[in-house]
Amino acid sequence: MQDNLTVVNHPLILHKLTLMRDKNAPSAVFRQLLREISLLLGYEVLRDLPMTTRTIETPIQEMEAPILKGRKLALVSILRAGNGLLDGMLDLVPGARVGHVGLYRDPKTLQAVEYYLKLPDHIDERAVIAVDPMLATGNSVSAALNKIKLAGAKDIRLMCLLSAPEGIEAVAKAHPDVRVFTAAIDERLNDHGYIVPGLGDAGDRMFGTK
Repeated sequence: MQDNLTVVNHPLILHKLTLMRDKNAPSAVFRQLLREISLLLGYEVLRDLPMTTRTIETPIQEMEAPILKGRKLALVSILRAGNGLLDGMLDLVPGARVGHVGLYRDPKTLQAVEYYLKLPDHIDERAVIAVDPMLATGNSVSAALNKIKLAGAKDIRLMCLLSAPEGIEAVAKAHPDVRVFTAAIDERLNDHGYIVPGLGDAGDRMFGTK
């Protein structure tokens, strides 16, 4: 296992993931479970954020209390499925700044093409959490990470629900400095680039589209 990879195999995450994998799970249930899992993943992703202290007064006395250090987090959703993890992360860190990266794969060249990019100011001074439920081939995620780095980000973490070995290897090769957090590593990719056994297309499952 790569040094930059963390598998967050908490029992509650695995239980909820099983419910999500069921092809009969309605879109509303799928979205809610994804939101709940993002909260659980978020605790691990954010475990080592830098801290400082400030002086406050409790109802009893004055104290030096721990508080997050530096600028607010930046959460970057890799569209469109990333928004499912983004919602839960905003429940956990409501003050975070939010960015979006939109990419699609050109059917002729198979290269990732940008159609939307909006990132928070001062991203070079923020810890950045990029979110995308599925790390399959790793091509789109790697391209999105390139865009985030070009904007100046230095401390980047990637949070995924499911990963394929091929995607993990691709991101590790292209971005060895990016720490990857995932709930599970599945067997492989099929001929269409879907994770096996997987859960299908996360965006379609979230939004009820085909």
